[in-house]
Amino acid sequence: MALFAISDLHLALTSDKPMDIFGAQWENHPNKIMENWLKKVKDEDTILIAGDISWSMNIQEGMEDLEWIHKLPGRKIICKGNHDYWWSSISKLNKLYDDMRFVQNNYYAYEEYAICGSRGWSLFSSQSEHDKKIISREKIRLKLSLDAAVKDGFEKIIVMMHYPPVNENFQESIFTEVFNNYPVEKVIYGHLHGKSLSNIFEGVHNGVEYIMTSCDYIDFDPLKIL
Repeated sequence: MALFAISDLHLALTSDKPMDIFGAQWENHPNKIMENWLKKVKDEDTILIAGDISWSMNIQEGMEDLEWIHKLPGRKIICKGNHDYWWSSISKLNKLYDDMRFVQNNYYAYEEYAICGSRGWSLFSSQSEHDKKIISREKIRLKLSLDAAVKDGFEKIIVMMHYPPVNENFQESIFTEVFNNYPVEKVIYGHLHGKSLSNIFEGVHNGVEYIMTSCDYIDFDPLKIL
């Protein structure tokens, strides 16, 4: 069994929401994702999807996009992105499909690892009071997820976030401080596209490996993590 990761699928099977404003590489991007996914992901594998799944505004619209993901091989573990307005009650989401699990204040196991996470939020060095409140709330959600895994005895953790866990200057953040207090080995994240991909936070920092998984950064090809 292998572990893969990808983020920012930005599916719009029931609406017209082109992504080519971020570059010509986004043309027919669902077909690119499917083709690459089918080449490497098997039914026994697990794939982490770090947010921005669908442009749909509610769960009724989003079901076709979720069904598209469901039909692809592998077990999927999903966290919320900033565009996932379709995201409904976590208990309802987790009842939709046997092969799809949604992370919110909880975790899921992959072999000896716990898969934890939260959406996160923009960490630009200039933050409004509104931003600070959301960041504080996301920290709480992240800790709830991590605490649940540690309580159950997990000593190896992989974190999924949608937003980058640092600001534009790659400074330590409220989120990286949390990671350093838990047995977090890897953090995968997305959100960035276009010109933003020329300057990203990757590699090992304070013993934690940071991995960028936006579709256009990994050429719409699921990235093997383990």
